[in-house]
Amino acid sequence: MSILSSKLEFLKGIGPAKADLLKKELDIHSVEDLLNHFPFRYVDKTKIQKIAELTGDEDYVQLKGYITHFQLLGSGRGKRLVGQFTDQTGIIELVWFQGIKWIAETINKNTEYILFGRLTEFNRKYNIAHPELELTQSNNTKSTFLAPVYSSTEKLNSRGLDAKAQRRIIKQLLEKISPADLPEVLPQYIVEKLKLISRFHSFQYIHFPPESAYLQAAQNRLKFEELLCMQLKILQFKNRKQAITKGYVFEKVGETFNEFYAKHLPFELTNAQKKVIKEIRKDIGSGKQMNRLLQGDVGSGKTIVALLSMLIALGNGYQACLMAPTEILAQQHFQSIEELVKPLNISVGYLSGSVKGKTRNQVLAALKAGHLKILIGTHALLEDWVEFEKIGLAIIDEQHRFGVKQRAALWSKSAIPPHILVMTATPIPRTLAMTLYGDLDVSVIDELPPGRKDIKTMHFNESKRLRLIGFMREEIAKGRQIYVVYPLIEESEKLDLLDLQNGYEALLREFPMPDFQISVVHGKMKPEDKEYEMARFVNKQTQIMVATTVIEVGVNVPNASVMIIEHAERFGLSQLHQLRGRVGRGADQSFCILMTSYKLSSDGKERIKIMCETNNGFIISEADLRLRGPGDIEGTRQSGLFGLNIADLAKDGAILTTAREIALRILDQDPELKDPRHLVTKRFLDKRFKELQDWSSIS
Repeated sequence: MSILSSKLEFLKGIGPAKADLLKKELDIHSVEDLLNHFPFRYVDKTKIQKIAELTGDEDYVQLKGYITHFQLLGSGRGKRLVGQFTDQTGIIELVWFQGIKWIAETINKNTEYILFGRLTEFNRKYNIAHPELELTQSNNTKSTFLAPVYSSTEKLNSRGLDAKAQRRIIKQLLEKISPADLPEVLPQYIVEKLKLISRFHSFQYIHFPPESAYLQAAQNRLKFEELLCMQLKILQFKNRKQAITKGYVFEKVGETFNEFYAKHLPFELTNAQKKVIKEIRKDIGSGKQMNRLLQGDVGSGKTIVALLSMLIALGNGYQACLMAPTEILAQQHFQSIEELVKPLNISVGYLSGSVKGKTRNQVLAALKAGHLKILIGTHALLEDWVEFEKIGLAIIDEQHRFGVKQRAALWSKSAIPPHILVMTATPIPRTLAMTLYGDLDVSVIDELPPGRKDIKTMHFNESKRLRLIGFMREEIAKGRQIYVVYPLIEESEKLDLLDLQNGYEALLREFPMPDFQISVVHGKMKPEDKEYEMARFVNKQTQIMVATTVIEVGVNVPNASVMIIEHAERFGLSQLHQLRGRVGRGADQSFCILMTSYKLSSDGKERIKIMCETNNGFIISEADLRLRGPGDIEGTRQSGLFGLNIADLAKDGAILTTAREIALRILDQDPELKDPRHLVTKRFLDKRFKELQDWSSIS
């Protein structure tokens, strides 16, 4: 039996109590999990610093010198052992709060040690708490490497499982492991072609690299393995789904589509829109169920593509529905689509939680009888009592707002699953699209309609407040409208932000009634009050809308030309871009003003700089991924495929691209991985993804 399958408590230095703690704190349940608990960074232990040269900017330091004396200070919980450490250039304090007796008895004074630890400053003096100490004479070539640093927690540290203890346990474990315990899981011909090191050596070097080249080789190998396995599984899901899931065949474009396109299309389609419609037409005529993701920046014209797709469904004798995450957005879709198809005499219905009684019953009856051809609404569309006569196409807008199981409910609406088109105005970085949506076909509208002007984005701080007020007055005098967005509703001393209420009162002083009217919208308002205020702004009864981010999605006011974002440093890049997209919807020049405090973090400065430099949502999404990481990008937390242990989607795009290309090639030749060369990989995939449910069949 391999040591990897043995229980954690049998490892030297762990035992039952510590094994239980590792499970709770780090989700490490087995010896194999422990081996896959990789260092989050490394420290070059070959570099020795001088105390006199320390600046305080260092995180961890390594020194060589002597402890001259110890002193026991404090009592009770404040009891601590303080040591004086010198390297002849200066003196630094060492502090121990635990294991005091053992330290005092074990550490020899006036003996040369290599010291390693985190540098902190207290009372204008540098000190190091619980440093690692190693006798100089024992510091042989084996320890002159990049020292691994493992993640730990306060509980683990207090129970003797800090980063140093973990390093010792993992080192002992690696000494017991043989190549037979870590057999190859990649096809040998790929290992040779890509010149990858063996799996056995990659685990040795990821934990204890003799030098940086070995670490790089180990990281590349393990990242590629992880990403290749992910891509193989995603693509297998996609292939199996296409093989077994039949779709309605929409054989023709239909008269409804042709009449609308020829006579009632309000503007010329962009080339990007035409390309996407061709891709959709090919899917829905293939006999396989369409599962397509439509990405398009704010204002790129996704709604008209959705409508044209629905008209094809109608032309083939089917019904269509469009589901949006909020009532505001669903209402907006309903109003615009109903207006567009009015000349065609097509019945369009609306359904949400607020549609009740007789109105709801009429909509449901018409839908079931087939008289209602297009249904638009919120997640109310998923309820069991919503029955279609013949649903052929389901469109989901801002689909990351819906849970996977919610979307799955659409399948029960028809014996053969409807074609699925999911849309998002949040541009998704290519690396995320290959993972989170790797089982969908992806279409991109990367072109704005003609006549649209780029929004001018400017960065102001408080010193330019008067200039801002003057600019607002100029725009209102031209008949334009303005959004002012705040990050909070209520005052927060902790964040020290100017809250929405204070902002509203300040604006009232500058723009007094009755000459000016201001709408206020925030998340804590009753839905009917929110709708009333938004309607006033849409109908040009108010010139300024003061709001929180509830207006991020779902308000289309072509006359609004200015977006002012207060405390812009508190927003993520993607959110800033979405907010900016509320303006620039008409033919007039629009502006986005980013108001910030004087002091900005380096990340804050970079976010503001990127926003001022580009309007391209895809460039912004890539920067957002780089700055925040995939776990913080909206929608990604739902993905069961994001169990990435070492690969980083923000940094490893090149490895992911290679992994996907190779996965496609392998499955093209051997879809079920039955080729003897691929059997090791198949066994590994079956083990690794054993508990993963196949949600890929739901877009």
